[in-house]
Amino acid sequence: MSLETIPVRKGEELNQEKLEAYLRKHIPELPDERLEISQFRAGRSNLTYQLQMGSWEAVLRRPPLGPVAPKAHDMEREFTIIKEIHPHFPPAPKPYLFSDEHLLGSPFFIMERKHGRVLDTSFPEDVHVTEDLCRNISQQMIDNLVALHDIDYSKMKLKEMTKPEGFMERQVHGWIKRYDRARTDDIKGMDWLKKWLVDHIPVSPAPTVIHYDFKLNNAMFNEDFSDLIGLFDWEMTTVGDPLADLAVSMSYWTQEGDSPLLSKGMGEESVTVRPGFMTRAEFMEAYAAKSGRDVSHMDFYLTFAYFKLAVICQQIYYRWRKGQTQDERFAQLDSYVHNLIQYAQETAGSKI
Repeated sequence: MSLETIPVRKGEELNQEKLEAYLRKHIPELPDERLEISQFRAGRSNLTYQLQMGSWEAVLRRPPLGPVAPKAHDMEREFTIIKEIHPHFPPAPKPYLFSDEHLLGSPFFIMERKHGRVLDTSFPEDVHVTEDLCRNISQQMIDNLVALHDIDYSKMKLKEMTKPEGFMERQVHGWIKRYDRARTDDIKGMDWLKKWLVDHIPVSPAPTVIHYDFKLNNAMFNEDFSDLIGLFDWEMTTVGDPLADLAVSMSYWTQEGDSPLLSKGMGEESVTVRPGFMTRAEFMEAYAAKSGRDVSHMDFYLTFAYFKLAVICQQIYYRWRKGQTQDERFAQLDSYVHNLIQYAQETAGSKI
């Protein structure tokens, strides 16, 4: 078992016998060894497992347990998206199989297992961390975000699956409705923030493919961090406003001097607070220079991104509060939701 994986959490087990039979039916020439299943320790939404039979490896993704928000955790959609994008954007994992047979109690898909280094709150102990290394990692994130936004979706199934017209209007109103459905506590200033977002929706630039969860711990690098080789969690991918994608990335990108409401919301600080990593302003300016897009209205996009992140966390906390998941990591998410909403109010109308 790798450092990335843990034994499957109680209550989140897969039917090993049924899954192994399914794999042998659909994937020829699998090794004779018995299927071994472990669970990836990271991630707070969909459930992700490592499958292994001897030298053969793969990753299985399925929705979380219990009821889920409408249109969320659509496994077939995510499978189709990475199938379309992988040929044009190699960091996207190669998809293998999709099943809606409810073999495991829900739809699921199986994809390529990539190996590399994923950064979150610390570097591996064997890495000599320099400012140049941190700067290079920042630049790679920018380069890959721009490359993703440069994909021509017009000849892909994404054109049929998405509706870029009116994207930001639907996003703002849609995420407000999601929050209202998952609401558990009254949060000071929430009504003001929702009205501010509705009243300040900007005119979007030309639509592009957007990942919409583009963050450092969804990316994988090679051993010396010279190449970004993997990008995961394509659930929210669509065709829409590229500046919204940039802002979502920045909502996770903390920096030295940030409010504790933001930098320590999930516990330990991100590695991006270390010297050498670009600040959010530097990242956005570098993105603008490489992509040619105007980033002068990022105050709105950042405010919305913090609100959107708060809603995602609220939905997860709601499931924990209702007993739909037993994962104790979610027990304190309500505090982070409050922090994000307060920070979004501070960001509203300000230039970053």
